[in-house]
Amino acid sequence: MIYLFLAPGFEEIEALAPLDILRRAGLEVATVGVSDRLVPGAHHIAVEADLAPMEVDLEQLEGVILPGGMPGTLNLEKSPIVQAALDAAAAGNKLIAAICAAPSILGHKGLLKGKKAVCFPGFADQLEGAEVCDTPVCQDGNIITAKGAGVAVDFGLRLAAYWKGDAAAAELGAAMQCAR
Repeated sequence: MIYLFLAPGFEEIEALAPLDILRRAGLEVATVGVSDRLVPGAHHIAVEADLAPMEVDLEQLEGVILPGGMPGTLNLEKSPIVQAALDAAAAGNKLIAAICAAPSILGHKGLLKGKKAVCFPGFADQLEGAEVCDTPVCQDGNIITAKGAGVAVDFGLRLAAYWKGDAAAAELGAAMQCAR
């Protein structure tokens, strides 16, 4: 199972665009509300999560996706289930993806040491040990990071490519009328 975590104050487009794309690609993705099933976004769009924290099965974890936003990123970082999922993903070499300010969480955990990564401008100093990229979306092995809301679709397509391959992601992007 791919888990996309939602915390109060998350950036809605950074969560929902990748979620939509991954589900279009036929991947099993569950949203997890870190504090409640109904999670208010940064722009007051409430989203009902598929799961509560206690319903996460770390033995079935295939990937972790963290949308950014403020104070969403801070709330994700404080969440015990997010921390446990990141630890499990790192130990199992599973996908770890974060966008906007959320890559800072990975930096604080030491998950970016020796890796290429990108984030929202102003957070680069929190990508501890990373080689900061200048691309909108950056992949280094099992870690995918992205700059922010404006590249949420590109982020979602890179995530789809991780599991389905570049050709399938390109076909999906073309079907969605993504400019390339």
